[in-house]
Amino acid sequence: MEKVDALVERLAQDTLPLRPAPHPYKLGLSWLLGAAAYLVISLVVSGVRPDWLQQLQHPWLQAELILLVLMCVSTALSAAVLAFPDMHQRGWLTRVPLVLFGVFGVIMLLAWHADQPPAPLPIHSFECTLSILAAALLPAAWVVYTLRRYASTHVRRAGSTALLFAFSVGALWLRLHEVNDSVMHVILWHYLPMIAVGWLGLSVGQKWLRW
Repeated sequence: MEKVDALVERLAQDTLPLRPAPHPYKLGLSWLLGAAAYLVISLVVSGVRPDWLQQLQHPWLQAELILLVLMCVSTALSAAVLAFPDMHQRGWLTRVPLVLFGVFGVIMLLAWHADQPPAPLPIHSFECTLSILAAALLPAAWVVYTLRRYASTHVRRAGSTALLFAFSVGALWLRLHEVNDSVMHVILWHYLPMIAVGWLGLSVGQKWLRW
């Protein structure tokens, strides 16, 4: 019996102390601060559109940018909550992005209706979607990699939310960088691809976040 007690004591001493998981708000905030730094660096490298101060006077663009920022915040917090099996009893947070996406859609339709006469379409089209995806790769990889260290029981939703967060960061960058006033172009090539990205995130979560 003494040998068993000694073995148990030795094993207990050899066990490394586990680091407690951060609160979801702290986890989400770390992603948001990293995304903010990434966004600033990206804009320094690529440049901000030269007339951005003038453009920010337009109320529809103000509403669009504010909602983009809110979507970044809500998807970051939602993904952080989904990282935990019990969602920290904050499951309601996972529904906030859906509400904001709905409001965002209404705002963009109203902005399109108010764009009279319509601004000319730029000569490019899908290149904007590719640019957003390229800008979203690093935030997406970072968030998915972090989520793999947790024990989500909602892996499909977590993957979808993580990719939507990254895509929102990329969309915010391009909206501040690109010289373009066509609301129709922005709807078609900046924001409608979010639907496909969210759908892709379901598969990403199923494959990479299972445990």
